[in-house]
Amino acid sequence: MRTRSQARKRRQQQVQQTSVEPPNLEKPNNNPPIVTMADNRTMAQLLEAPTEGYEDAIVIPEITANNFEIKHGLLNLVQNKQFFGNDKEDPHAHIRYFNKITSTMKIPNVPNTSVKLMLFPFSLEGAAY
Repeated sequence: MRTRSQARKRRQQQVQQTSVEPPNLEKPNNNPPIVTMADNRTMAQLLEAPTEGYEDAIVIPEITANNFEIKHGLLNLVQNKQFFGNDKEDPHAHIRYFNKITSTMKIPNVPNTSVKLMLFPFSLEGAAY
């Protein structure tokens, strides 16, 4: 068992053994790098997600369960609070609500993600669809 003084000496030796590199005192390059753009699109245009060719972007995996159907009540719950894509709507709140509703029902031999993928288009309307 070590005493406090032995532990203190050991810590001091470890600190002394570590090497510290001297700071780089060279003058920084004040010229910003030159970046050329491949096209002349605005930032808003660059941030837009492409929509061409993505009409059927949600692909539902094959469901092997027998007698599987989505209950009408669950479909009504999902459609009760649809997301329209308005500026004042919170997409994160919509996803939280959607996850809460779709996780209330478990179907044997059917992955919950498949149910969510089937129901998600029903939760969208207007510009969001």
